[in-house]
Amino acid sequence: MTRSNLSSLQDFITNPDLTIAAELFFSDDAKINVVHPVNAVAGAAGYRNDFITPLSNAFDLLHRRDYITMEGSFEGHDWVSATGYYCGHFHQPLWGIKPTGALAHLRFGEFHRMEDGRAVESYVYLDLPELMIATGQWPIAESPGVHRGFTGYLQGPQTQDGLKRPAASADRTQSSCDMVTEMLRALATKDEAWRPYWHDNMVWYGPAAFGTFIGIERFAEFQVPFESAFEGWSGGASGNGMTVHATRFADGDYICTAGWPSLTGVHVKPFLGVPATNKRVFIRVCDWWRRDGDKLAENWVFVDIPDVLLQLGYDVFKEIAT
Repeated sequence: MTRSNLSSLQDFITNPDLTIAAELFFSDDAKINVVHPVNAVAGAAGYRNDFITPLSNAFDLLHRRDYITMEGSFEGHDWVSATGYYCGHFHQPLWGIKPTGALAHLRFGEFHRMEDGRAVESYVYLDLPELMIATGQWPIAESPGVHRGFTGYLQGPQTQDGLKRPAASADRTQSSCDMVTEMLRALATKDEAWRPYWHDNMVWYGPAAFGTFIGIERFAEFQVPFESAFEGWSGGASGNGMTVHATRFADGDYICTAGWPSLTGVHVKPFLGVPATNKRVFIRVCDWWRRDGDKLAENWVFVDIPDVLLQLGYDVFKEIAT
């Protein structure tokens, strides 16, 4: 791995013309995946036509504000990642979401596998439900995070070092990655074996439909019922034979992971207002964590909730179109 991979990402971020930036950053035949309703797109041209152009048409004077960037290696491949917000004057519809005529924010997270300074495999997560909630268009009243629109967009790291920080030792980086891998394998356990990995006052910045929780007890009040809604709930670090992590790496005290899909389980209890269907679902998830000492202090999470609901027979975009 070389620092040129992170430099390529930073050039992409800071280029004022995202269309040109995309042509420079992605290989012509890059395999790019964006959350529903965009899904798979074909190479740099597809990224430009199916993602950046609709976004820039909807958000006049489109800006991008990253608050975490990282690079690392996973299974012999080099990766970079970033998360933050797109923002602009929301003046045209975006994939059926009606404009407000005012400043709006769209949270994003992305992961890119790099070869020779260009992205060849990418996963782009958007919190479209957050935009719907903020604009009064989210159709599911049972979402625990329906008040996200009143609390503003999510903060970056408390330490404000998500973009620039001292180089970390290889031992610290590996220790961080090991910590998260072990924590993930402890999820969905009867004794809540994940608890020792977290600060008591941790902050879980969840997808908007789920909400954000401060403190380990409030997080548990969400996480445990969420897990129990899906029988056999398991993730990409568990070795379940059905889902894997596309990438999982650390950069000092920061760790990230992404899966397409990452989680799976059989839907046996109500989920976001949808009664149990007994269907197996596959869930696209990504995370960033910040470690503080020997505990996890902050966690930024994306879940492609519209895609999950579509698997359960509920089309969010059809609902908001009526």
